[in-house]
Amino acid sequence: MSGIYRSTKTYDHNEGLSCCFRQWRAAHSHCRLLHGYALAFHFVFVTRELDQHNWCLDFGGLKPVRAWLHEMFDHTVLVSEDDPDLPTFRDLAARDLVDLRVLKAVGCEAMAKLAFEHVDAFARKETGGRVWLESTEVREHAGNSASYEIKA
Repeated sequence: MSGIYRSTKTYDHNEGLSCCFRQWRAAHSHCRLLHGYALAFHFVFVTRELDQHNWCLDFGGLKPVRAWLHEMFDHTVLVSEDDPDLPTFRDLAARDLVDLRVLKAVGCEAMAKLAFEHVDAFARKETGGRVWLESTEVREHAGNSASYEIKA
């Protein structure tokens, strides 16, 4: 039986990934309104074979991941592509009032999946498939988080 190695990387709330979004379908909740968080991301990387440095993954090679997180979540407004008010948000972006990101879905769970898919593809490409992402957790604050993972 072969073992697996795990290593983790966290971009905490102090990373400055402050974004704003709303759950437009949540008519029963104040979450239907624009609200924001300084998000935190926790990634669990997995491999069966360490590299020449005896590492699962070189954390110094994650600069493109950090840059992507900032591009997506640093002072941005995230809106679902099916939000009925999307034209209003597009107008606000055209007027340079918001830095808009249109996503398939919004919410902590959707962002966990989005980040998982992006970072998993990055890790696999950078390591020739030797490393993959096992899970991603996104924290809105100390009390709320969501995760997305694959089962090996």
